Amino acid sequence: MGKAKPLLILSSRPWNLGIAYRLEAELNRPVYAICQPNQLNIEAVREINPEWIFVPHWSHLIPEAIWARWSTVIFHMTDLPYGRGGSPLQNLIQRGHSTTKLTALRCGAEVDAGDIYLQESLDLHGTAEEIFLRSDALVEQMIIRILHEKPTPQPQEGKPVLFNRRKP
Repeated sequence: MGKAKPLLILSSRPWNLGIAYRLEAELNRPVYAICQPNQLNIEAVREINPEWIFVPHWSHLIPEAIWARWSTVIFHMTDLPYGRGGSPLQNLIQRGHSTTKLTALRCGAEVDAGDIYLQESLDLHGTAEEIFLRSDALVEQMIIRILHEKPTPQPQEGKPVLFNRRKP
């Protein structure tokens, strides 16, 4: 059996780097991270040549040249198609939600509109930091499930509700 292909984590949030370190140790395979939008380009990804790209937090468009070539899974903090768009946590809290789904979806041309691999319940009580840390642990579990179970992504069902990015 050959050596496992690497994984790539895209995240603009420093707390998500722990996912890369823990997955590398748990799965015994290389896991790389790109944290800055200017570091995400076809050459950098080609050099890594990941089996999967996982995106726990990224507020920038991912070039089609990347998601069309490498399986790219975005994690979004709503029960899609409800809540497509920016600032999902802030929009959910502002709308009075106390729970949501963390959705793992296929990256595509339209923002947050890709087919869904998995959804898991996420409690929205506590501070934003506490919620993001719970989300972080759930993202890690969902990545492991995707790698082991290889679920077939399913189209989103229902009428999309769009969220606008909120300003601080």
